[in-house]
Amino acid sequence: MYAITIPEPGGPEALVWDEVPDPVPGEGEVLVEVTAGAVNRADILQRQGFYDPPPGTPPYPGLECSGRIAEIGTGVSGWSVGDEVCALLAGGGYAEKVVVPAGQLLPVPEGIGLRQAAALPEVTCTVWSNVFMIAHLRPGETLLVHGGSSGIGTMAIQLAKAVGARVAVTAGTKEKLDRCAELGADILVNYREQDFVEEVRKATDGAGADVILDNMGAKYLERNVKALAVNGRLAIIGMQGGVKGELNIGALLAKRAAISATSLRARPLEEKAAIVAAVREHVWPLFSGGHLRPVIDRELPMADAATAHQVVEDSGHIGKVLLIAP
Repeated sequence: MYAITIPEPGGPEALVWDEVPDPVPGEGEVLVEVTAGAVNRADILQRQGFYDPPPGTPPYPGLECSGRIAEIGTGVSGWSVGDEVCALLAGGGYAEKVVVPAGQLLPVPEGIGLRQAAALPEVTCTVWSNVFMIAHLRPGETLLVHGGSSGIGTMAIQLAKAVGARVAVTAGTKEKLDRCAELGADILVNYREQDFVEEVRKATDGAGADVILDNMGAKYLERNVKALAVNGRLAIIGMQGGVKGELNIGALLAKRAAISATSLRARPLEEKAAIVAAVREHVWPLFSGGHLRPVIDRELPMADAATAHQVVEDSGHIGKVLLIAP
């Protein structure tokens, strides 16, 4: 088969479409013939040499894909050859074939095309596990999403609205904020021109955000705590703004607030399977009901992954960028 390899870390040009050995499913695994994959910022970090895949994971980037089951390993039940699926991966999605633990498979949601489904596993699992399983966003509460026009952001807006929450977002252009509004965002903050702490407080009569989904890390840490409501919850899922920040514990105590920080990729299989099962139970029905849809900026051939990476690095997209297998 062919896959995107990284002979040497570097810029987008480091991605090479090359022939590699075919994967073979082991116990509890299935082989998926890939229809499409999606680009995530973790893939860019891997390409740059900063985020190695977990041991035993394919060395190729790609944290999610869609396709059809081609082969089933021993000990797998509930799936058949030919089933159309999408999958949460620890790596290997930029390829013509990938082996997937059965617990990380999802059926393609009703009303969603097979290619479109590649945009769903990482964002739905990230948002559901952080905003709902950990931060327990409730109807009537306010969620602040940084990077509202990203793949994660566009899904977080829709899921929060589906459960009856109010949504504030930050983004850097009017076009991106307009798209967030189309998806249901109530409070729009241009982070280049406005202070999100002030804007969120103003829109909530001084209360602040009950839950914040943050992709920036250190750069926003102090201001995120200021923007939290009493009993607020800050969920950190990224480090685009650095890894070391100063935290005022007194401010956190005064608000009786909580901070969590998680990633999906390196979690044990059983934890990933539990998240996937929760997403299938709680999120998948919302697609058939028309409450959710993937937001896809563009589709590119998988062999042209370098262009896709450049688009995402430049933040020149809204939603997800897909890579289509041959």
